[in-house]
Amino acid sequence: MADKQIIPTSKVLPAKLCLISLHGNPLFPGLLTPLMISSQREIDVIEKSLAADGFIGLVLTLSGEIEEPAAGDLYRTGTAAKIIKKINLPDGGMNIFISTLSRFRIKRFLKRDNPITAAVEYLEDTNYTNDEVKALTRALISEMKQVSENNPLFSEEMRLNMVNIDHPGKIADFITSILNIKRQEQQKILETLDVHERMMQVLIFIKKEQELINIQKKIQKQINEKISKSQRDYFLKEQLKAIKAELGMPVDSKSSEYLRFKEAIEKSNFSEETLETVNQELEKFSLMDTNSSEFIVTRNYLDTIINLPWREPESEKIDMVRAKRVLDHDHYGLEDVKERIIEYLAVRKLKKDTKGSILCLVGPPGVGKTSVGKSIARAMGKKFFRFSVGGMRDEAEIKGHRRTYVGAMPGKILQGLKIVKVKNPVFMIDEIDKLGASFQGDPSSALLEVLDPEQNIAFRDHYLDLPFDLSNILFITTANTVDTIPSPLLDRMEIIRLSGYIDEEKLAIARKYLLPKSLERNGLSKKALKYDKAALLRIARDYAREAGLRNYEKALDKIHRKLAKLRVLQEIDFPVQIDKQNLVEYLGKPLFHDEGIKKITRPGMAIGLAWTPLGGATLIIEAVENAGKEGFKLTGQLGDVMQESASIAYTYVRHIAGKLGVDRKFFERNQIHLHIPAGATPKDGPSAGITMASCLLSLALNKKINRSLAMTGELSLVGDILPIGGLKEKVIAARRNRIKEIIIPLQNQKDLEEIPEHIKKGIRFHALSKMEEVIDRLF
Repeated sequence: MADKQIIPTSKVLPAKLCLISLHGNPLFPGLLTPLMISSQREIDVIEKSLAADGFIGLVLTLSGEIEEPAAGDLYRTGTAAKIIKKINLPDGGMNIFISTLSRFRIKRFLKRDNPITAAVEYLEDTNYTNDEVKALTRALISEMKQVSENNPLFSEEMRLNMVNIDHPGKIADFITSILNIKRQEQQKILETLDVHERMMQVLIFIKKEQELINIQKKIQKQINEKISKSQRDYFLKEQLKAIKAELGMPVDSKSSEYLRFKEAIEKSNFSEETLETVNQELEKFSLMDTNSSEFIVTRNYLDTIINLPWREPESEKIDMVRAKRVLDHDHYGLEDVKERIIEYLAVRKLKKDTKGSILCLVGPPGVGKTSVGKSIARAMGKKFFRFSVGGMRDEAEIKGHRRTYVGAMPGKILQGLKIVKVKNPVFMIDEIDKLGASFQGDPSSALLEVLDPEQNIAFRDHYLDLPFDLSNILFITTANTVDTIPSPLLDRMEIIRLSGYIDEEKLAIARKYLLPKSLERNGLSKKALKYDKAALLRIARDYAREAGLRNYEKALDKIHRKLAKLRVLQEIDFPVQIDKQNLVEYLGKPLFHDEGIKKITRPGMAIGLAWTPLGGATLIIEAVENAGKEGFKLTGQLGDVMQESASIAYTYVRHIAGKLGVDRKFFERNQIHLHIPAGATPKDGPSAGITMASCLLSLALNKKINRSLAMTGELSLVGDILPIGGLKEKVIAARRNRIKEIIIPLQNQKDLEEIPEHIKKGIRFHALSKMEEVIDRLF
């Protein structure tokens, strides 16, 4: 029998092939595998091939996203295959079984459209007979065994197939086909004919796969450890529950909360209605699942209730001597305010009743309203809680949100009571004159119930929805002005006015309170520097000429910050003497000058006194005449009331001008222009009536008014002087501007008694009822 001859692939396989495009990964020679055909174009190619010799070419597309590839979209190296079996599918597709036979390279395309046909040359493996390839073969099989053992996706059949393959090149191809490698890398292996080189590349891929398996093992180990710990914790917790149940202790957080609530409710002094509601909520809480959204709502509700102070407070023990000592220690001056507070406390002591009026401290910024409130709490030995309502627009801030809302909470009043934990604290409501209103409600209306002693004995917060007695709370409110406080709210409060400070008071307060605080705040000792009296007075006059003390304190802080810097840099020797001369080095040029003090320099000028929310102020009124058509012009941003007041003054002066020797034609031949600086500041009110009349009269008579004279008072059309408000603030402003004489309405003479003597000292007051009396003192 003759020896068998090996026939080359090129002799068995056809020289031209119809091509089928592969979108996923390339197929390697030596495989028997199914292939799904869904494209009608490729089904036609299969039918045509079966009708001929049954051979097809399998070529990978350059990109996996190309659905209908042309000849230019294919790699040039592919695999020739023989169709073994064809199965037509119900959906019109086709499933074929193929045996892949050999690599080929496309020499040229014979037909570029359906079906794509190419002339091909078949490629044979090279360099596969040396010992190094045999060693690589063993290494590949060994490494793949390790990979397959750790990867459940590799079946036993795959392992057997790998061992039974005798050709080194086919082993490399088989391993490449089952590894998770990118399509481009697999195509590169397909195009590598040198078996040694191909096996080296495959070995690298196996090593990468092993690294991934190791990382996967590590992650799996960590997960298993966590699961084991969770299971261990679960079993321990279950055992702990069983032990607690045996001992009669609460077995979980819910049971613990339930017992805590129950114990607190039994100790509390609830009314009948409150007790019934709380017990119902507690019963509902005990039946709820901890994962329910209502569970947290009910828990928070019960927690709020048990944290509120329900027990009646002990009777007040007010020590009047201590109270006076505390007020004197905390505040310099303000004698009338302290006197009023002591009177208030005396009434509470005698009456033995905690219910009473609500105090409203009114005054410009920086005069100590908030600190007076704290002192009242300290004098009475009570807890203090402060909150600001400035800019508040939502009444729920006062009365709370209903529990139906997500994140609902009680209002500020009950929140404060939860914090202080007593039923009779001192509550300070700051900036009550700056309450807003919006579509969400009117907080000022909500405060009516809170501040009314007849209503707040059974205050119902929206969140709590239970009656709570607020009548034991001492409410103190603060405001810069009462003008913006709604009348019903103002009616419930007793006004205590805190006027501004004069320079001498600022000096005393700075020495006693502000200097020690500022030195401590800036890390300096009391011995580090000394102020003389003239320097402290100059700060008040040249840098902080306002009603309060905030700017004065800022000026001191500025000096001390600079000295702290110089001390750290060792640029100055301590102690330092601060005097009137070196003050400019630390504070810069003065903000106010003596020229800024209002002075009368010519006829047609008069000094008036005004009240503002920031304290009293002096303002100069100017008038000039211009020859021409008769008229009266007003400038200076005057409000409606002030414009009417100016018209009355003009009419009155024209009416009496003849009696005083003024030419009647003066007003007919001149346009009178009256101006009140500063032009950018809005002004209103009737209290400048006599000042405007005096200014016009000075212009008409061409006489200068006494330069140290200021005045305030409303003028009627027949020359009566009507009363005004804010006299104390106006007198303080006059003193700051070194006024020596002040004309006031006769009906305001009683108000002079309320102004301390040290403020009135050096000022002559003329209380007048008629404009004719004013005219007698003008010049």
